[in-house]
Amino acid sequence: MGTIVSFHLNRYADRGAMRRMAFDRPLLRRTDGLTFWRLLGTGRGRSMTLGADLRRWALLAVWRDERALRDFLERSPIPARWRRDAAESWQVRLAPIGSRGRWGGTDPFAGAGSRADAVDPAGAMSAAEAAEAAGRRVGPGGPVAVLTRASIRPSRLVAFYRSVPRVDALLRVQEGCLASVGIGEWPLARQATFSLWRDAAAVRAFAYEGTEHRRVIGRVRADDWYSEELFARFVPYASEGTWDGTDPLGP
Repeated sequence: MGTIVSFHLNRYADRGAMRRMAFDRPLLRRTDGLTFWRLLGTGRGRSMTLGADLRRWALLAVWRDERALRDFLERSPIPARWRRDAAESWQVRLAPIGSRGRWGGTDPFAGAGSRADAVDPAGAMSAAEAAEAAGRRVGPGGPVAVLTRASIRPSRLVAFYRSVPRVDALLRVQEGCLASVGIGEWPLARQATFSLWRDAAAVRAFAYEGTEHRRVIGRVRADDWYSEELFARFVPYASEGTWDGTDPLGP
């Protein structure tokens, strides 16, 4: 039985979402089978920006198994409220295929290793098999989801946010990027990006072939911008709903 991850993105018609999210935290703490979670605000651009979108919020969740996630979606008042109140919702199941780094002192995807083998507790199928059953190719030719997350040192905040617009502009024109959103758990200093890519080759092209992105990464290392960081990759499967009007993983 292996770890699976879900990512949920909800947009509301008004800014009352922040107030609603406050009531979700105690419910999430009591959710059976939920081993790690973060409620996250979102930025207005594709990457981490200073401007927040107060109408759009995300949940990243790590589950003991498929049954725990199914029970949450079917029985918890949180997704029931999403269905009732959100103007737009999108969610996806993710099979971890590799991670490095820490989030709050721990690797939430530890145990997944470099495998996509989150097993349905009924023994029906692995996450890789589920992805194939959903029409998603698993392997080097299929879609890849990427999560990057960092705690930025206070002394490096100005340098970090000066670099963001250039990377954001690069993401907007990156051919292999299907969708991307800047997310954060704490204003300014704890930021992340969740992105979907056509395949692993597209991720590599952005990470290593783009001069601007390589320059920023070089500064991150040389000037020690982060006190903590995490990078994780996933096989996305079983997506549902719309993100800015469409399902980026749809046919």
